[in-house]
Amino acid sequence: MNYRYRIYPNITQEQLLFEWMDVCRVAYNYGLREIKDWCNGRSCLVDRCSISHEYIIAADAPFPSEVNQLNALPKAKKVFPRLSEVPSQVLQQSIKQLHRAWEGFQKIGHGFPRFKKFGQFKSLLFPQFQENPVVGLNIKLPKLGLIPINLHRPIPSSFVVKQVRIINKADVWYASINIQCDVSVPEPMPHGHPIGVDVGLEKFLATSDGVLVKSPKFLKVMQSKLKLLQRRLSRKKKRSQNYEKQRIKVARLHHTIDNTRKDFHFKQAHALCDTGDMVFMEDLDYRTLAKGMLGKQMLDAGFGQFRTITKYVCWKRGKFFGEVSARGTSIECPECGAEVRKDLSVRVHHCHSCNYTTDRDVASSQVIRNRGIELISTAGHVGIQNAYADGLPGTGETQSRSKSKTRKGATRKSQK
Repeated sequence: MNYRYRIYPNITQEQLLFEWMDVCRVAYNYGLREIKDWCNGRSCLVDRCSISHEYIIAADAPFPSEVNQLNALPKAKKVFPRLSEVPSQVLQQSIKQLHRAWEGFQKIGHGFPRFKKFGQFKSLLFPQFQENPVVGLNIKLPKLGLIPINLHRPIPSSFVVKQVRIINKADVWYASINIQCDVSVPEPMPHGHPIGVDVGLEKFLATSDGVLVKSPKFLKVMQSKLKLLQRRLSRKKKRSQNYEKQRIKVARLHHTIDNTRKDFHFKQAHALCDTGDMVFMEDLDYRTLAKGMLGKQMLDAGFGQFRTITKYVCWKRGKFFGEVSARGTSIECPECGAEVRKDLSVRVHHCHSCNYTTDRDVASSQVIRNRGIELISTAGHVGIQNAYADGLPGTGETQSRSKSKTRKGATRKSQK
C-alpha cells in the first residue's frame, strides 16, 4: 500500500530536489534520443537513402535496451560530472521509467514516449532502504538528510518501508511511502446486504436503499475564482518572476479542487461500505462519455476515479465489489422486469404493469443490484439467499434470469 504524507524541505533541500529532477529529466531525454535514433536508422529503404538526411548507425549496433543504458551510466558520470550529484539508484529509476513507457508503447498500445520539457519531471523514486527512513517526525533520505514530515497516520508495525517517491505538486512536496507486509489477503466473497449504486450528473449517486447524494460540482464552485486567476496569468510575461508566481496560484487552485474531489470520493466509498456488504456499480467507459456534450460535467464529477476508489475501499474493508452491464438500467422495472421507456426529463419511475413507483435513479440502482445478485448466483457462489432475508424493495418475487425473461415475454404479449 502507499501512504502519502506532506513533507517540508528547507530551501537547500528544495533546490537539491529541483536540481535532481532536472538531471533525471536530461538522462530520460538522452535515453529516449538514443532509442529514436536507433529506430530512425532502420527506417530507410534497403536500396536508397533519403534526400534530406539519413541516420548513419551501424547495422550491427545493438538496441539501446534498459541494461545497456544502465551499464553506460558509470562512464557517462565521468564525462558529465553533473550526473554524480544525483543518488545512483534515483538516476537509474529515470532510465527504468523510460523503458516502462517503451514497453507500454510496444505491448499495450500506448503512444510513443515523449521528451520531457523543463518542469515536467516532478517526482523522484528512492527504491531501496536498509532501515526505516521515517525517524520520529522526520524522513531521512540519501544526500538530503532529515526532512520534516506530517505523519498524520502512523505506519503499521507489521509493515516494512520498501520505496519512497518524492512528488512536487503545485509547489507542495509529498512523500509517497510504499509499505509492504508479506501476508495473504483473500479476495472478499459475496455475503450480507447488497447495494446497487447508480451515478449521475443531477444526483451524484443513488443507492438501491433510497439514499440520494447531491452532486457537489467541485469545479463549478471554484470556476469564477479560477477564471480570474487564469485571466491574470494570461497578462503576465512568460518566464518572468510574476508569471511563475501566478502560475503557482492557478496550479494550487487546481490542486485544491483535486484534493476536495478525492476526499469526497473516499468519504462516499466508506459510507457505502458502512451500509452494505456487497456493492455493485455499472461497467461503463467514462472516458468515452467525457467526450460528449456534457464532458466538462462528467470530468468534474470524476466517476471513473470514484469507481476505482470504491473498489479499493471495498477490498480494504472486506466488502464484495462487482460491476454489471449498464445496458437498459434506466428503462427496466426493478420489480417485474418490464420495459418502461421515459424521457430524460421524467425523474420518476412508474411501471404500468405492476404499478411500482419510485425515483428514477433509485429504480436504476435497484436494477443494478438485481443484476449483481443474478451475476453472483450464476457464478455459483454460496450463501446468496441471505441477501433476500431483509425483504428488499424492488427485488420482485424471484431473481432467476429465466423467470425474469418469461415475465418480460408475457408483458410484451399482453401489451401487443
